[in-house]
Amino acid sequence: MNETVNDDVIVVNGVWKIFGADVDDAMQAIEQRGLSKSQVLDEFGCVVGLADCSFRVRRGEIFCIMGLSGSGKSTLVRHLNRLIEPTAGQISVLGKDMIAMKGAELREMRARNLGMVFQHMALLPHRTVRDNVGFPLQVRGEPKSQRWDVSQRCLRMVNLHGYEDRFPHELSGGMQQRVGLARALASDPDVLLMDEPFSALDPLIRRQLQDQFMALSAELNKTTVFITHDLDEAIRIGNRIAIMKDGRIVQIGTPEDIVTKPADDYVRDFVEGISKLKLVFAHTIMEPFDSYRPGPNEDLRQSPRAHHGTDLDQLIDIAITTEQPIVINDDDGTDIGVINKSTLLAGIQGGKA
Repeated sequence: MNETVNDDVIVVNGVWKIFGADVDDAMQAIEQRGLSKSQVLDEFGCVVGLADCSFRVRRGEIFCIMGLSGSGKSTLVRHLNRLIEPTAGQISVLGKDMIAMKGAELREMRARNLGMVFQHMALLPHRTVRDNVGFPLQVRGEPKSQRWDVSQRCLRMVNLHGYEDRFPHELSGGMQQRVGLARALASDPDVLLMDEPFSALDPLIRRQLQDQFMALSAELNKTTVFITHDLDEAIRIGNRIAIMKDGRIVQIGTPEDIVTKPADDYVRDFVEGISKLKLVFAHTIMEPFDSYRPGPNEDLRQSPRAHHGTDLDQLIDIAITTEQPIVINDDDGTDIGVINKSTLLAGIQGGKA
């Protein structure tokens, strides 16, 4: 396969979902008259669940979709494996047209290429942990020996070795979520769809599972769409974040983009209390090296060097050890920028960030 790390694994283009009896008329009115969500409800009694949603997810990326309850994030992720049928738009996964798939082809796609982890795992209570993890393989008709080998390997990945013969009711909530993650990994899917998998857990356990998930994702290079209502969680684990409101995607960007360049007041309110210290990097606030004019007591030859990906927190640690500006290097060690005390303070306060 001639694919690169940055290939688009998921492509969603102009997807709409309208719930109600007069869907066709409502969709036509939206296209012709540009009706709002409230106008569609008033005129047709229909609810706009998704409105013209478009995005791409690259291979190996953790793409977080977040928003408040009712924003459409869970509806959107269920479109990716056709648990919900779209009213309009196109969805491609692994280069295949999901909308055109029928019957056996769609079931095969779900069984082999798409793994899903829900907030409530719905583990089979009468089956052991091992059998729960191996259940997707049983559905595919894999022999028992193969199922047990895969279950054992996946349980080791999520640190549940030794719990193979336990039943779900014997496990804590966090351990049950690990079983759910292992079950999703058992079929070795290309894409993981995760719908608020950690939201019901205590903060400490939640953070531990976030760490474990990020490590597994990096190790296995899984492409993941991760749904959450928690911006801290999205910022912590996401390579990019899509923020939704009223069925629409209002902004897509890196955690740094979202925090430092909110698209509107809605996003600005979301990020208001988020610390920038771990999210803003040297390349964002530096002044170009070639145009920087040192002050009377500044000697850039004596300045400490830092990589352009150094975050504000680390830059502060460097700045308190010297009176000189910090010179910023690119990946090759070339001087590309300068950060002095004033620049750093502006970045911390948000003036340039």
